Amino acid sequence: MSSHLRSSGPATSPSTAPKRWAGRFSESPDARLEEFNASVTFDITLVREDIRGSIAHVRMLGRQGIIGADEAKTIEDGLWRVLDEVEVGTFQLTIADEDVHTGVERRLYELVGPVTGKLHTARSRNDQVGTDLRFWMRRALVEIGNGLTSHAHALIDVAKAHPEVVMPGYTHLQRAQPVLLAHHLLAYVEMTLRDIDRVMEAYKRADVLVLGSAALAGTTYPIDREFVAEDLGFSRISANSLDAVSDRDYVLDTLFACSLIAVHFSRFSEELILWASGEFRFITLSDAFSTGSSIMPQKKNADVAELGRGKTGRIFGDLIGLLTVVKGLPLSYNKDLQEDKEGVFDAVHTVLQLLDVFPPMIRTTTFNAERMAEAAIADFTLATDAADLLAKRGIPFREAHEVIGSLVGRCVAEGKTFADLTDEEWAAIHPVFAEEKPPLDALASIAARDVPGGTAPNRVRDAIATAEAEIALWEARLATLREQFDVLFSRPGSTA
Repeated sequence: MSSHLRSSGPATSPSTAPKRWAGRFSESPDARLEEFNASVTFDITLVREDIRGSIAHVRMLGRQGIIGADEAKTIEDGLWRVLDEVEVGTFQLTIADEDVHTGVERRLYELVGPVTGKLHTARSRNDQVGTDLRFWMRRALVEIGNGLTSHAHALIDVAKAHPEVVMPGYTHLQRAQPVLLAHHLLAYVEMTLRDIDRVMEAYKRADVLVLGSAALAGTTYPIDREFVAEDLGFSRISANSLDAVSDRDYVLDTLFACSLIAVHFSRFSEELILWASGEFRFITLSDAFSTGSSIMPQKKNADVAELGRGKTGRIFGDLIGLLTVVKGLPLSYNKDLQEDKEGVFDAVHTVLQLLDVFPPMIRTTTFNAERMAEAAIADFTLATDAADLLAKRGIPFREAHEVIGSLVGRCVAEGKTFADLTDEEWAAIHPVFAEEKPPLDALASIAARDVPGGTAPNRVRDAIATAEAEIALWEARLATLREQFDVLFSRPGSTA
């Protein structure tokens, strides 16, 4: 339960605090309805954004003369006091508050009195909650973006620390061709850069002010939506009030971005689990990021990676859950949309946990270079190099492929490797090999793949420099956005 939530309280019990919407009702809500209907147990997460959104709204009401300037000032000062209580942890809600918005208004009323009733002029819960969630989402996406840049840095740092470590590259989980460990790690950097791009696309679609749409049709008051957008740091305002209050595409965008981040962590986790096994022995995870067995004293388990793989399922569930909720909703707002928050709060929290634990785990992992090098040339991973040598001497590649395939079959039958073959045996395979033998070590094979995007050492160095430059651009943009949010929550006249 949130630290801002308590189970009951006389100031907000159903018998003493009629609902804001209770005017046309002759009965108080049944206690079971009240509990089933309440969102306060989870939308307390939005409390800071709700208060700041109300501050911008009441500033606009006073500026437009919709309420008195002195009234607007009194309400704004009261809202800052409520925010102060949130920051120090003394602000509390109860189930009877129904939602965070009502809880904030209830506390504001306790502080400044009946003038609180003017705060809700020219807005609805529908556009208010949409604004709160978009506001929160932007901040969350910036935090995810920062976490992704840290993850990318960790991968690059390990790649740079192991510039000549070779390993087998795989297809179908069979050894295929040797690659640099750094090249393998950079594949995950590329995934991470795409993740950052997706996160910032989700940010772009969340960055729309919907306040002013009211319940569904706009409002009759002379509001200034552009002023509110600027006050809250939104880049634009919504174009259609019906769509604005019912749109949850930006939540789905965020959930999809989180799902793909989880996919990439799951794939990486699977490899770490395999590499740490006795069958591979490519890596040793640090004790600080491993666990043991309650019955087998020798065990060292890659539980962080296993959890990283496993948490993908819950994030997928959050995405599928909301897709199912919105698939059949008519315009505009429906109470079903209350189900938009718990899933995205969970997905964001889970992704931030992954981004917190994986970078230090990666940095403290030990790579068994000798074992990886041994595996890099096992199972005839240099066969393609031999076929390529024949093709470069004018032999049609299909013919070269058949020649080397037959050679591999013979070696397997005789229990030999390419390194075991004598000069005479190579010459007997094809006359070309009497003059030049194919590469028989991993680094020679790797160096030959000197094309953009290839695993040759110079290409990997270039790729690292390019990735670092791209990450730096994202970091600068994310830092600017984070500073803007810090300013938004600074009280006028504050030096913060």
